[in-house]
Amino acid sequence: MSTANILLGLLATGPQHGYQLKRAHDERLPRAKPVPFGQVYATLGRLERDGLVEPTGRDRDGGPDRTWYAVTDRGRQALDGWLGSVEPPVPYVTSALFAKVVVALLVADEQLARDYLIAQRRAHTERLRELTAVKTDPAASLGEVVAADFAIGHLDADLRWLQTTLDRVADWHREVHS
Repeated sequence: MSTANILLGLLATGPQHGYQLKRAHDERLPRAKPVPFGQVYATLGRLERDGLVEPTGRDRDGGPDRTWYAVTDRGRQALDGWLGSVEPPVPYVTSALFAKVVVALLVADEQLARDYLIAQRRAHTERLRELTAVKTDPAASLGEVVAADFAIGHLDADLRWLQTTLDRVADWHREVHS
């Protein structure tokens, strides 16, 4: 995920300051990891340095100084380029779930791996129920529903992999111990 491009997209809706951008990020991407304030301000600094955003004013509004930023024409072109490009499928598996199963199998403890897989399947199934409830909530925003759909698709893929791996571990156990 490109925080810089997301902030550019949020700024494309109109000038905002860092606090507003952080809040907008967390509201618009409700299932994503919240972006830290420090990352917002560091990213704004890089975007300004690169000519993609520019300060449009300052205010205090009863608190610390706030700098308002707006997207520049160059920033809009960069945003359009990002939005127009296709994301390549990720070539590497970088998942704690995958790593734990592989390590459990490496230490030659198929029972540990099975127990972990079963517990993880249970946790995934519970999360699936929670996300399905979000989708059926009439008060859910379109962003929340789309985020839930995205998470459900990934959870479903994980659940299929968990079951396939459980089956493989069981087959391996039968072969080794028969």
